[in-house]
Amino acid sequence: MKNLSRLLFAMLLVLGYSNMNAQDKNNPWQITIGANGVDAYPSGDGVVGSAQFGETIFDEFFNVDDHWNILPSLSTISVSKHIGGGFSFGVAGSLNKIEKWGDVPGSDPEVVNDVDDLSYYGVDGTIKYNFLEGTTIDPFLGVGGGYTWIDEIGAGTLNGTLGFNIWFSENIGLTFQSSYKHAFEDYLQTHFQHTAGISIKFGGADSDGDGVYDKDDACPEVAGTEEFNGCPDTDGDGIEDSKDDCPNEAGSAEMNGCPDTDGDGIADKDDKCPTVAGLASLNGCPDADGDGVTDAEDNCPNEAGPASNNGCPYADSDGDGVLDKDDLCPDKVGTVANNGCPEVTEAVQKALNDYAKTILFDTGKSTIKSQSAQVLDDIVAILKEYPNAKFTVEGHTDSVGSESLNQKLSDARALSVKDYLVQNGVDEFRLSAEGFGESKPIDTNSTREGRANNRRVEINLVKE
Repeated sequence: MKNLSRLLFAMLLVLGYSNMNAQDKNNPWQITIGANGVDAYPSGDGVVGSAQFGETIFDEFFNVDDHWNILPSLSTISVSKHIGGGFSFGVAGSLNKIEKWGDVPGSDPEVVNDVDDLSYYGVDGTIKYNFLEGTTIDPFLGVGGGYTWIDEIGAGTLNGTLGFNIWFSENIGLTFQSSYKHAFEDYLQTHFQHTAGISIKFGGADSDGDGVYDKDDACPEVAGTEEFNGCPDTDGDGIEDSKDDCPNEAGSAEMNGCPDTDGDGIADKDDKCPTVAGLASLNGCPDADGDGVTDAEDNCPNEAGPASNNGCPYADSDGDGVLDKDDLCPDKVGTVANNGCPEVTEAVQKALNDYAKTILFDTGKSTIKSQSAQVLDDIVAILKEYPNAKFTVEGHTDSVGSESLNQKLSDARALSVKDYLVQNGVDEFRLSAEGFGESKPIDTNSTREGRANNRRVEINLVKE
């Protein structure tokens, strides 16, 4: 059937337009399928191409039985696209069979103009304005144009449309409309076309191409998954990137999307030893001996020791109860009170002075006689036994000669002994030298023997 072919062609044209433009903007599409009725009352003398348009066009607008040509099967299809601000543009194709074409002119009462099953075909484009977008009852006005054929006769039309949608859900509803179609050629009469159909809204923009329309996409600029409303899960661990602390590495929900390779409960990104199970307090690193020093930094990983000694226990080499780190004499048994060094006893002090008083000087001078070298070396050996002890080298004289001369001589002799001791290995900071002249005799200066006792050197411990 030639007219059926025309309708199919129009439907393909409409659907082709839809597919070509369907994803240009983030606005829904609407497709309506249904039936149409064509009404040519009044149409003049009833002869197609010769009747005149009457002034009483709305007189029998609802006289369905006498004037409407209704094809109850699927006879119209339209597709429209919302273009913003309440406006939409649509294209429609329709098919009908005409048996009544207005009234026979001049009849009284008027007689319906019966015709012989004329085929009706129309393709129309319409711009519509919806007054109440988003409501259940959605009225609209439209204006547009098209081309209509009745059998082999066709002409362009200027159309005005009034209608409304009733939406049962977000996507499905009913559409009712009436279009006034004014023909530009005399051989096609002006007429009404009424349409009722089921409407379906669909489609929309998908800017990121993830299959979720922008209007429903929580991340419209980034491709994602339907599970997360269009937001991405880059590493595929079931946690969307916005909530994933490690969006590029698959992890667990317990770790906020981060991996925990060694299973120690510390995410790899925070774990300084991500491949070896460790402790949270040590940023995920192990501590085999539990001394608070990580195995990697512990010189003694299997023996507990303080961090100050690189994880190793402190030694007490001399066994005196003072650790080597605090022991000023780590190789000599000492006392805690003396920082691990041995105490200078009274016996040691007496031995020092027994040696010191045998030191011989040249008469009236501070020069030490060579035969005193052995005595001085014995004194050096004793002082080295007590490396943290400090001593004063004291010089004394008898009362022979002037007091000032004796003072100078005692100073010089004390300093001479000190210099010898320093030169032979005793730390200088441990020694001081002082002369007392004749002021501190230990015997009488009236006898040779007493004066000899008074001429002496003493080495005494400095008590702090």
